[in-house]
This record gives sequence, structure tokens and C-alpha cells, in this order.
Amino acid sequence: MKKFRWILLLTFVALAAAQQKDNSVAGSRASEPWTAIRAGVLIDGKSNQLRRDQVIVIHGNHIESVTDSAAAKIPAGATVIDLSKATVLPGLIDCHTHIFLQGEDPAEGGYDANILNQPAALRAARATVSVRRALEQGFTTLRDVETEGAGYGDVGIKEAIEEGYIPGPRLFVSTRAISTTGGYPLEGYAPELDMPKGAQIVDGPVEARKAAREQLDHGADWIKVYMTHRSWVGKNGELVSQPTLTVEELRAIVDETHGWGKKVACHAYGGIGLHRALDGGCDSIEHGLDLDDAAIAQMLKQGTWYVPTISVYYHDWAPADTAAGQRDRLRVALHEPSFKKAMKAGVKIAFGTDMGGIPWNEPIGQEFPRMVDLGMSPMDAIQSATTRAAALLDMEGKLGVVAPGAFADVIAVGGDPVQDVRALQNMQFVMKDGKVFRSEGVGNPATAQ
Repeated sequence: MKKFRWILLLTFVALAAAQQKDNSVAGSRASEPWTAIRAGVLIDGKSNQLRRDQVIVIHGNHIESVTDSAAAKIPAGATVIDLSKATVLPGLIDCHTHIFLQGEDPAEGGYDANILNQPAALRAARATVSVRRALEQGFTTLRDVETEGAGYGDVGIKEAIEEGYIPGPRLFVSTRAISTTGGYPLEGYAPELDMPKGAQIVDGPVEARKAAREQLDHGADWIKVYMTHRSWVGKNGELVSQPTLTVEELRAIVDETHGWGKKVACHAYGGIGLHRALDGGCDSIEHGLDLDDAAIAQMLKQGTWYVPTISVYYHDWAPADTAAGQRDRLRVALHEPSFKKAMKAGVKIAFGTDMGGIPWNEPIGQEFPRMVDLGMSPMDAIQSATTRAAALLDMEGKLGVVAPGAFADVIAVGGDPVQDVRALQNMQFVMKDGKVFRSEGVGNPATAQ
């Protein structure tokens, strides 16, 4: 009997504690602010149809409801934001950035100066400017694919954003990236010198698996792998891209990363390295300048994502009469039809820019008209940076949509991006996690009665 009484007592205590916890959570939730946004036109990220005269009700950092204005129920005391003359969209997602690069000027030392001249604190400070500029432009989420010699600095920037020390988008980070001996800068120095590298160098499946484990253990959300390195014009006028990791090395990385429930992004231009990337099971092909028919068929079969990063290849061409200049022009000449073939075939395409390769003071949205000029509809281009990018990040329903249950990441522009996608380069309003970061040309918020 005594034992039974103890069981009853312990059960009562456990139930009371659970109830107290539930009440605490409910009380905390009840104290979160309410916001209502009046949207003149809504692009919700998932539908091809525009919705007009909508009211988006936000509680804390989540969207509670999206309804026609005539049927909307705005909670008393809610802050009302009037975007009735704007086009409202979900926060945008860039799936390929480098916040620790600044579009390095060759006259100032180029890439090598990042590692040889700039202290880590300076690089981190510059990265804080990069993430702020991304958020200013309506990009509320970034997948940052490597720190280029800054170690695990992206993890630190991510933590600083999450803890409210600096403004910035949500970050999905790849930390150091992985390549092989002879597969990444710094290069061209005396062979007697042991130069630092911009990525973690491995040789063999054992080292490859260990590097993946180290990076995942230190906070990587994704693993980034370089499957090609240098490229040049071959003797028959083709683009040759130097392969790096073997299939066995990549499979070790993919196996380890997938075991942690995470994914692998593969930088691959074309040729041997591209096919090794696909045979090794990577989850996304980055750049993919020279996609042949076999690669596209394999991407479709395996469900591999394509993040093309078009705009960056129109920057910084070498003179046309040089080997580097011929290579630069051939890259673009091949990239455009590759993108078109992949799009026509139905390959899953997510928006990515390679910002950092492009200076951060340039518009991130310049990628949208590039995609449209190559045949993608404006709505598809928008969805590549919203709902489809969210799917790549395994964040369907949470990011890239204006819908109940999603994070309250909401942006607005003055024009109509479906008619002219360049409107996305002129951001008027940015909200991330229910907090307004930017509000220009928008009426003063009011309080619902």
C-alpha cells in the first residue's frame, strides 16, 4: 500500500510539473505581440496566382492567418502595417553566398589577401556588413557555402544573429568546405612554403570522412565539397574542369553527412568532376556550367538540386586575347544553354548568386533578370528563391511562404515583380521573425481598436 501511495504521489507531482510548464509556455505565447499586415497584392510563394486585398495576421514570429480583408479578424491592440499599395512576398532565400568574401579586387591582392593580409576580426566585421546588406535587400535566409579560409567564422556570425547582437538573415552554414591536394588556393607560391588553404584539404576516404565529422561537429548545417577546381579551354575548344575528389572520397563524405541528417552541396562545373559528384550522391550541384544530357538525366532520377549562380560569371572577365579571357567567355557560352536544358527538363532549380564573388554592395536581385532572360518566368524565378529554396533547405512550410504556421518573414516592393522582376531590386519593407527591419515609403503603423 505504501508503495502504491508513493506511485500516486510521484504521478501527481509529474502531472503538476507538466501542467505548470504548459501554463508557462502558454503565458509566454500569450504575451507575444500581434501584428496585422494589409497587403494590396500578395505573392504567397507557392501559388502562381496573385491574391489581392489580403490581411496577414502575425503572432510573435509566426504567421497565424492569411485571409481576404473583408473576412479578416484583426486582434484588438495589434499593430497594423499598411502595405495596401505594395506587392507583398515571403522573405527571399539565397542558396549560395560567401559572407566572408567581398568581391575581392585583384588590384588590392585579390583572393589571397583575404588569408594573408586580413586579420580574422576584420574579416568577421566585414561579414557582419554582408549579412546586414542581404537583409536590407529582403533576403531573410542565406545558405552560406564556405568561409574561404575563415574557419568556423560563419558559425559565429550565425550565433551573433540568433542572439540579437547583429542584424542578419537566418544562416545555414557550411564552414570550411572540402577539397583535395592541388584542388584549392592558395596556389602559385614557392613549393618550399606550406601555404594556408581556403578549404580543408583531404586525400582518401578516411580523411574525407574525418573532415566531414569535424565540420559537422563544429556546427556545419551543410557540407560543401569542391568536385572541380581549375578550368581552361581544351585543345578542341571545350571547357576542361580539373576533377578533385574521387567517387569513393565523396561517398564517404555523403554517407557521414546523411547519417547526421544533413546534406552535401557540390561545386561542379562539368566533365569528370560533375559525374563523380552525381555518382557520389551529392544533394545539390552548384554552378553546373556544362551540364550534359547524361548529367541532367541523372539529376532528375536522383532528385538532385541545381543552384546555377548565373550573374557571377559575367563579372571580371580577363582580356579576350588571353587564355583566361577565352575561358571566361566560354564559361558563359556553355552556362546559358545548360540552364535552359535543365529548366526545360524539369530539374529542381533553387536561387543562388555566389555573392561574395560579386561585391556585396551590388544588388543580390540581379540574378532574377538573368534567370528570366534565359527563359524562366518571373513567377518561377520568384519561387526558386522562396518555396523551392525552402524545399532545398528542408524548411517547407516554414520558410519561403506567406501561410499559417510559417515564420513571419515578409517583404514588400512598390512595383509588380511578375511584370518586371527587377522590382525585387528595390525593397521597401523587410520583416524577419515578426520584427520590422526596413520600412520605406510605407504608412505609419497603427493600432487596431
